[in-house]
Amino acid sequence: MTASGVLAVLACVLVPLALIAVWVHDIALDTDRYVATMAPLARNRAIQDAAVVRIARAVDVRVNGPAATAQLAAWLRSHGLPPQAAQAVQNLGPQLDTAVDDAVRKAATRVVRSDRFPRVWDQANRRAHTAIVQVLTGQGRGAVDVRDGTVVLEVGTAVDTLKKQLEDEGLAPAKAIPSTDKELVLFSSDQLGKIRTFAHVLDVVGNWIIPAVVVIAAAGVLLARRRRRALARVALGAAVACLIVAILLSVARGYYLDHLPAQVQSRDAAAAVFDTLVRFLRQALRTAIALGVVLALGAYLVGPGRLPVAVRGGCEHAADSVARWADRHQVRTGRAGTWTLHHRRWLTLGAVIAVAIGFAAWNTPTALVILGLVLILLALLTVIALLAAGGRVTDAADRPAA
Repeated sequence: MTASGVLAVLACVLVPLALIAVWVHDIALDTDRYVATMAPLARNRAIQDAAVVRIARAVDVRVNGPAATAQLAAWLRSHGLPPQAAQAVQNLGPQLDTAVDDAVRKAATRVVRSDRFPRVWDQANRRAHTAIVQVLTGQGRGAVDVRDGTVVLEVGTAVDTLKKQLEDEGLAPAKAIPSTDKELVLFSSDQLGKIRTFAHVLDVVGNWIIPAVVVIAAAGVLLARRRRRALARVALGAAVACLIVAILLSVARGYYLDHLPAQVQSRDAAAAVFDTLVRFLRQALRTAIALGVVLALGAYLVGPGRLPVAVRGGCEHAADSVARWADRHQVRTGRAGTWTLHHRRWLTLGAVIAVAIGFAAWNTPTALVILGLVLILLALLTVIALLAAGGRVTDAADRPAA
């Protein structure tokens, strides 16, 4: 039917969009999940290196080495130091600047590499989360600001916290850190306005888009003449759509990194931020792909095709062989096997429903979770098949006696 085909195509298109909507709504707009998402970045070496550079620039401790050594050399000459020795002292000016810079960088590195930095990072991200909402939906105000398509993170609070830690480390010049807020450019794009509009729409529909997609897909399957085939096509089509989105996400990552603005200090740090932000979206896409493939394969294997019939027949033959071997060794299923044989269809349906409920109840299912649930389902079906085979052997043994 035409309506069935339209609903099936619509469901396939909406599946990846629904995943993106859930990511925007439940990940990017949820403070606890956002902080948990960004937490690994505190131990990322590229982020730590960028933080060291930014802190060192924020400290901005400069000693006029040439002027200081020139004054010292003049004073030493006035007190009888030979001219060559005085000139050697004066030549130490550039080395003095370098020594101060190295001292600041080493102190900042000790702080960033310590266990205190992740706590500072989490606190800064928690405070900045309302600004992430502003970036995506245009609502709220926080540590992240948007100016003409450029997203900047105000790190003044973090700088103040690290300033105190640097002073505790014994770096007295850290007191010279200015009290004004410092900013770190995260990314820049002239398409940010469109992104915010799109994210706002997804945020609005995020609460009901998943149930809507399920209803649309179910309607497309139920209205089809060949429902099993329709289910396989919808599942496989949704998997392909998610695969396309995953590929586009990788392409977008490469384009983003190849067109970083000059304000971005570290390409590796930008890549780490991008990968961390979208890691749950990638996980959801992989899960949807795995689920679609499993559903399509399951719908195919229960069909009337030559290969599915051969597979099911081979499994039944293997179960019967095991049951006959067990019967010869006085291992029988008894009434349990006979009861399973007579109620096998309902037991199989119950096993499938139980696994489906387990998947639906799982908080954040992954492709590995799907694989594990499939293995559990196969184990349950194997037990049912063996019990049913034992019931057939028992019935066959009872017939001659009767």
